[in-house]
Amino acid sequence: MSRQSDQEAQEAQEAQEAQQSQETQEGTDRVSDPQRPSDHVDAAPARREPSDRGGADVAQPKLGLVGYLRFFWRQLTSMRTALFLLMLLALAAIPGSLVPQRTADPNGVVQYKADHPALYPVLDKLQVFDTYTSVWFSAIYLLLFISLIGCIVPRTKHHWQALRTRPPKTPVRLGRLAGFRTVPVDATSVTTAGDGAGATTGLPSVDDAVTRAMALLKRSGYRVERFGDSVSAERGYLRETGNLVFHAALVGVLIAVGVGGGFGFTGQRLLVEGQTFSNSLVAYDSFNPGRWFQQGDLQGYNLTLDKFVTKYEEKNLNALGQALDYDATVTTTTKNGVTKTQRLGVNDPVSIGGTNVYLLGNGYAMQVTIRDGKGNVAFKDVVPFLPQDANYTSVGVIKVPDAVPDQLGIQGFFYPTAQQMSTGAFASAYPDTENPLLSLQVYTGDLGLDDGVPQSVYTLDTSGLKEIAGRQAKAAAIELKPGQTKQLPDGAGSITFDGVKRYVSLDVHHDPAQLWVGGFALLSTLGLLTSLFVPRRRVWVKAVPRRGAEHGEYDLEYAGLARGEDPNLERAVADIAKRHVSDLGVRMPE
Repeated sequence: MSRQSDQEAQEAQEAQEAQQSQETQEGTDRVSDPQRPSDHVDAAPARREPSDRGGADVAQPKLGLVGYLRFFWRQLTSMRTALFLLMLLALAAIPGSLVPQRTADPNGVVQYKADHPALYPVLDKLQVFDTYTSVWFSAIYLLLFISLIGCIVPRTKHHWQALRTRPPKTPVRLGRLAGFRTVPVDATSVTTAGDGAGATTGLPSVDDAVTRAMALLKRSGYRVERFGDSVSAERGYLRETGNLVFHAALVGVLIAVGVGGGFGFTGQRLLVEGQTFSNSLVAYDSFNPGRWFQQGDLQGYNLTLDKFVTKYEEKNLNALGQALDYDATVTTTTKNGVTKTQRLGVNDPVSIGGTNVYLLGNGYAMQVTIRDGKGNVAFKDVVPFLPQDANYTSVGVIKVPDAVPDQLGIQGFFYPTAQQMSTGAFASAYPDTENPLLSLQVYTGDLGLDDGVPQSVYTLDTSGLKEIAGRQAKAAAIELKPGQTKQLPDGAGSITFDGVKRYVSLDVHHDPAQLWVGGFALLSTLGLLTSLFVPRRRVWVKAVPRRGAEHGEYDLEYAGLARGEDPNLERAVADIAKRHVSDLGVRMPE
């Protein structure tokens, strides 16, 4: 037992000395071979600088200014960042659909301010009411633009080089690849006599087999290259081409939207039945021109609202009174004198004079005549009222600065189908004019219209005014039905409710890049579909002569390699093999 223990101890000591000798030799090798990478399995550990904290050694890479700039540029121009910015841009556009925008619905912004006095200043400071021209939306837009260009340019260069590069050489061992199969070519597998060098034995020659394989793969859309007794083929570069077209088209959309926004304009106009709108700057209620817009870009035309009709749900009690369709009949006249009567509906704009006229909203307008205390007509016009609910309970303001002896300010409430509740107040039970009623609160005093400060036509500042009819006055609010006339308290005059008309809110939009945006959008869709459904793959056909074959027997090998996801690769390789051996007159093995 002692001899065996001594022998084991001696063997352990010799193994330890051998290991130390090997480590010494490896250290010498590392010194003599400085090009060996530091992360190699037998390389020397990286040299570490002593840390100031606790004496521990920590290896930290150091990046200068150029290094950090290069790092951030690579992150910005990566495809992952481009896709993230594209998603972020879509999310950033959501507030533009949740709250009214100044460029499209300035009256809606005014109404939002009145309805949400506490929330409005916060959203206004965040530029939510100008979402698409805000600083944060523009920053995302520009970053996406830079990211896409920085991503497309190097990929296009690489793709161009790949298109000009020969297919790779045939691997030595095809058996490791997908769809591998072997077809023997000998006397037992040939069904028809070949026409190559082996015609005497009925075998197609190797050269003939390779030549036919090249022709077959070319007909199948492959790029082919012959390497000895084998064919290397590849296809699917259209996939990367479609991907690049998709991203380039996105850049085109961004450029077209930017250019179109610079030369285009958007304007709004409220139009009552019977009124005519002329396409000039002074005729718009609000107008938002592009950066490079010029007044000469407006093409003259007239648009008259002849009639507006709303179709309501009348059969389904659960949706009674819900609007089913809006139908406006308009008459357009171009500067050349061409007159047309057209339909203007929801998502059915009228195109005229290089602009598209959209139907945004609608409501009721009150036709009233007001006489002052001396019996003179001080006001006779149609006043639009803004709807407040689904049943079109509407609110409006009438200002009469020419009345004597005092100016008149009137706050009105219109109920299309008036219904008195138990509290005595009125509400509208249906959106159509089944029982129209106009309720007015009347004020006298200085309206402040001569101060030079612009005022909204939809609001009335009652501070400093005296209420002569309404909740805070001795006289009750004045209630009128169409055709009725009532006297105002304190000898202030009289008011006549002449009738009710409908009005529409129009959005006039001019975008010279609209066709370009549509073309780039279609191109991006085609590029995306191409990149999704065109597989990229490589296929090899190889003729392997048998050792010691006396009559030129050989084996045909087929295999493929997918460049990405390609579930049909094995089926494609099998189809190529089947067609090739059929062309050669060779029987497929079972």
